[in-house]
Amino acid sequence: MTDLTKKYGTMVFSEHVMKQRLPSDTYKKLSKTIKEGKPLDLDVANSVAHTMKEWAIEHGATHFAHWFQPLTGITSEKHDAFLDPVGDGTAITKFSGKELIQGEPDASSFPNGGLRATFEARGYSAWDPTSYAFIKDEVLCIPTAFCSYTGEALDKKTPLLRSMAAIDEQAKRVLAFFGKKPAKVTVNVGTEQEYFLISEKDYAQRQDLVMCGRTLFGAPPCKGQELDEHYFGAIRPTVNDFMKELDDVLWGFAVAAKTKHNEVAPAQHELAPVFCNANRAIDENLLTMEMMKLLASHHGLVCLQHEKPFEGINGSGKHNNWSIGSEDENLLDPGDTPEENLQFLVFLTCVISAVDDYQDLLRMSVASCGNDHRLGAHEAPPAIISIFLGDELSDIIDALAEGHEAGHASRESLDFGVAVLPTFDRDTTDRNRTSPFAFTGNKFEFRMPGSAVNVADANTMLDTAVAKALKDFADAMDERGDASFESAAIAYIRKSLAAHKRILFSGDGYSEEWHEEAVRRGLCNFPTTADALPAFVEQKNIDLLAGMGVLSETEVRSRYEVKLEKYNKLMNIEATTMERMARRTYLPVISAYATKIAKGITTVTSAMPAAEMSHERRELSTLLDGVDAIYEGIDNLADLHRKAKAFECAQDQANCYAHEVSPAMDRLREAVDAMEPIVAREYWPVPTYDDLLFYV
Repeated sequence: MTDLTKKYGTMVFSEHVMKQRLPSDTYKKLSKTIKEGKPLDLDVANSVAHTMKEWAIEHGATHFAHWFQPLTGITSEKHDAFLDPVGDGTAITKFSGKELIQGEPDASSFPNGGLRATFEARGYSAWDPTSYAFIKDEVLCIPTAFCSYTGEALDKKTPLLRSMAAIDEQAKRVLAFFGKKPAKVTVNVGTEQEYFLISEKDYAQRQDLVMCGRTLFGAPPCKGQELDEHYFGAIRPTVNDFMKELDDVLWGFAVAAKTKHNEVAPAQHELAPVFCNANRAIDENLLTMEMMKLLASHHGLVCLQHEKPFEGINGSGKHNNWSIGSEDENLLDPGDTPEENLQFLVFLTCVISAVDDYQDLLRMSVASCGNDHRLGAHEAPPAIISIFLGDELSDIIDALAEGHEAGHASRESLDFGVAVLPTFDRDTTDRNRTSPFAFTGNKFEFRMPGSAVNVADANTMLDTAVAKALKDFADAMDERGDASFESAAIAYIRKSLAAHKRILFSGDGYSEEWHEEAVRRGLCNFPTTADALPAFVEQKNIDLLAGMGVLSETEVRSRYEVKLEKYNKLMNIEATTMERMARRTYLPVISAYATKIAKGITTVTSAMPAAEMSHERRELSTLLDGVDAIYEGIDNLADLHRKAKAFECAQDQANCYAHEVSPAMDRLREAVDAMEPIVAREYWPVPTYDDLLFYV
């Protein structure tokens, strides 16, 4: 039997490996850098680099690469060999401390929002020692940050690390009022990754999947998810083989892949890891996504990570489980008596106020072309931010906000009514799958991020908003005068909860009534990316990010431009693909099938003039009407597409894509999809949903 523990972390230069292989003094200094943020001198870096190189070569590595997260949303790497010629026809292996801690990617070739012109190419990648280096495809990958020659962050890791530092600083200030002095307060994250697996052969025949990651056309399958049979169902052998290989590879990277199962939609699945600090969790999620795509091909499959690859069935999200804690405690753990746990109530209040004050920024952080199709589509939370606390905490919050004494929670037993089955305590609250931001016992689950995104953005904004709320509390306590800390803290909690109670909602987030109620409460509702992105450059949000030292105004504005540019480019690709597929893939076969029906009518009526052939004539009429509708749809889409591309202002272009081009795409899709159930199977030019979702 395989010893699973021996696989774990074999391809990672982990703390365990460092402790074993580094000189004791070097390890202590590096540990201080990792745990306390102490500067790392070049001598220590040289020692670490040498040991890292020797370890990597022993494990088959031939190259090293700075592995970073540019604003494209994926990872990047440039491979350099360890070999160094010495001039006599031989070579040595070499890896210096300078090469470890600093690289030089081309900063003008990555998205930068105008920060770097084409002739201003220099940029720097800097080693992040708080995330483990690992070996992938015989390359030692070193997690790094990425900045421009002038110092602006050009990646997603740098602002995330800054936001985590802000939480650390402000949470320590708050904990000091409780007589606690932790070494560090850490943001912890667990990312649940949803994805689809389909046949590689079918994928290759779908231009829309290849170009856009989602199907732009496709009639509903004969059977979808209405029988609720796929969720947690038996995993088909091909998928199980893929999952086994994925587990083995991820465990080698010390990615604690824990849970795997079938999701609600046919061909949809999920992987969830164990929590770790946010920086490593995000690095590991990006590595997981890459491995999913790579390993799927070993099994004749393609892994789709788009938020909505198939219309009419559930899309894929990436639930972001978020908490904060010190080395001794989870700061969001309410304990047995949350109404008496002042420390918990302070941190809970700060989270509530942060989410309410910066709901627009949080919505912006998950905005993407793909997520526009998923949010609010009855498998994901709506585009309106709200917080679900559950019955127990809601009662406590209501009492505090209204100045009443909170009652004690009581736990009920759950009895199945069968003697052999155990009884156990019922949780004090149910779960709400329609809530964008739900408290789930000792953490918050941010359910809005889409499956394809790097959740560094969402965590950066959330961390920064909470850090600001903690700072406001700590500042107020510093200025409380003669009042006792306890009385001042309770007064602050009551006032804050009364001011921010509008963000709390425990009902059905899908209902029309909630959308109407949200408007009455004054909550933000940005249904599309084009609607959501301007929040990024609202002055209050710039002030937040700059004031907390996370992103300067220049960095914020550049990211806004990058996000707009990406959205517009993706919409352009989708519209172009749709026009060409409708014209070149679907119209010819629909017309050909209509011609076949017409010839059949002519042939039969020539032989039997009395034959009415009413059904055939009706079908021919339907096909011809469909062809006309498709031509009209193509022309309409092409006109609006040209209109969108003509805008010089990126925001105006995005608005046109979101509110004019996208509805035109829906109309064209409807016209083509209406033909699919009519045209004979042998005529239809691409694999249908029945083929894609129910492959063997």
